[in-house]
Amino acid sequence: MTVVLDSKPTAWRRAGEVFLVFLKLGLTAFGGPIAHLGYFRQELVTRRRWIGEQAYGEIVALCQFLPGPASSQTGFLLGLWRAGPLGHWQPGWASPCHPRSSCWRSLMVRRGCMASLPRL
Repeated sequence: MTVVLDSKPTAWRRAGEVFLVFLKLGLTAFGGPIAHLGYFRQELVTRRRWIGEQAYGEIVALCQFLPGPASSQTGFLLGLWRAGPLGHWQPGWASPCHPRSSCWRSLMVRRGCMASLPRL
């Protein structure tokens, strides 16, 4: 029996890959937006080779021109670049801010620190 592996990943598989990579970055990348750009470069350009150095530099330059945090904008564009429209929203969900804020919130809830906060 011969097993044939799909050499071209599907859009869903690529979107899942984008999600997992950005979740890892979200849980391990500390610092501000400029530090996140360095982590993105190390992981996505050097290690995984998703995009070339020049294209990454151009994306970062464009995102620094746009309003908002450059690292978030860069993450959205890299997700779009790698997995198309399905990958576009993945970095936002798993960005460096969301996993950490969720972990802190759950820790505060477990310790009872949020009981005194007003409900919104």
